[in-house]
Amino acid sequence: MFKSGLMRIAAVAGVLAAAWLVPAGASYAQGVVKAQYGDWQMSCDTPPGASFEQCAIIQNVTAEDQPNVGLSVIVLKTADKQARLLRVLAPLGVLLPNGLGLNIDGADIGRVAFVRCLPNGCVAEVVLDDTLLDKLSTGSNAIFVVFKTPEEGIGIPVSLNGFADGFGQLP
Repeated sequence: MFKSGLMRIAAVAGVLAAAWLVPAGASYAQGVVKAQYGDWQMSCDTPPGASFEQCAIIQNVTAEDQPNVGLSVIVLKTADKQARLLRVLAPLGVLLPNGLGLNIDGADIGRVAFVRCLPNGCVAEVVLDDTLLDKLSTGSNAIFVVFKTPEEGIGIPVSLNGFADGFGQLP
């Protein structure tokens, strides 16, 4: 779990699980891009069985030194508006027990476990508490870390340019 102690893994089964998970490194294939906020895109879609559109801000990134290792970083509010989620889709083949690490502007935030794997990758997910939301909103750069082996972490940079504006516009 991210070190803040206020973070907890969100096992939100079915809430847009498939609608907001896209192959890492691919262009966003589902939904309609409604706006661009810096390096983040707001994309909206109506999930199967839902009666209204759901939006998320998304950034697809790859490791600078390993272009075959990419992440999809997705931030959304749950359909019931009771929670804010940070969901990361990592490629298949990552070492699951080591989880997903996060560093914002040089400060280690901690690690979170992967909650499930799908045909297009493995998902780590946390509820965005106010502390983490503030760090993402005011920070410049995040580095998400996945592991190929227990010793080999791969840092994947994610720009936070536009995050605060994009999150502020989520319905």
